[in-house]
Amino acid sequence: MTTPYSELTHRQVWLEQEPEEIRIHYVEAQPPAGTQKKGTILLIHGFPETSYQFRHVIPPLSSAGYRVIAPDYRGAGYSSRPTTGYTKKVLATDLHTLLTEKLGVKDPVHVVGHDIGGMVAHAYAHLFPSSCASLIWGECPLPGTTVYDTYKHHPALWHFSFHSVPNLPELLTTGHERQYLKHFYDRLAQNPAAYTEADLDFYESQYSAPGAMRAGFNVYRAFEEDKVDCLAWLREKGKVRVRAMILSGEGTFEALGSEEAAREVDEDVVVGKVEGSGHWIAEENPGGFVREVLGFIEK
Repeated sequence: MTTPYSELTHRQVWLEQEPEEIRIHYVEAQPPAGTQKKGTILLIHGFPETSYQFRHVIPPLSSAGYRVIAPDYRGAGYSSRPTTGYTKKVLATDLHTLLTEKLGVKDPVHVVGHDIGGMVAHAYAHLFPSSCASLIWGECPLPGTTVYDTYKHHPALWHFSFHSVPNLPELLTTGHERQYLKHFYDRLAQNPAAYTEADLDFYESQYSAPGAMRAGFNVYRAFEEDKVDCLAWLREKGKVRVRAMILSGEGTFEALGSEEAAREVDEDVVVGKVEGSGHWIAEENPGGFVREVLGFIEK
């Protein structure tokens, strides 16, 4: 039986207390006693989700022998919501500090990011390649690639432009957070039934908290700065040399161009698919997600 999210180990640490509080909440699971320890997996969520999106996959990944750490990046979930610092460079640096300075992780980790988390994961690999054992990312048009420039104003990605408008998204979604979040869960899923009423209650409680939607929108408002960062890294460092997999749902439209985008920024990349899933791969088909992740990192 899967361990409920509330029964997993929850902790939080302070990365900074001044001038603004940077407090990161994370969920952690250790391998069972007597299990051979194989390393650490860092799971990075997307929008509009939190570490809760990995509730079904944390227990089987830890049971396979991995220490699993799933943070809420700054601005999301139980973490603090500072007014600045939403570039993927900053979010990745937060998580690297969390692991290496606060949690004592010294060996390279397997970095797995989905949606916005995929952008953060890729920034992590660019910035801290020696801290990465492997990289799995996907379900996002990465700023800095031609796919991003091609699709950022596509009608299917209308929310990229909407979320970038100052103040208006906050005004229009206040009091309607549940309906707004559910639009994305329903529209992008092949299996919308993966989201129960209890799941919607939880996500609503997280994103209706003061400042939560603004922090979520700020992640999108940083995309053009993220593009500048990515292009600079490519010029200065070249492509990411960490062994990588681009992971998408079998039925997602966001798989279009994902392999091409990955080959623009990754030297060594393979393609993975989660069968029977749309965008929300860890929730629609948790077993398929776990098989793809373990199949790649254990090669």
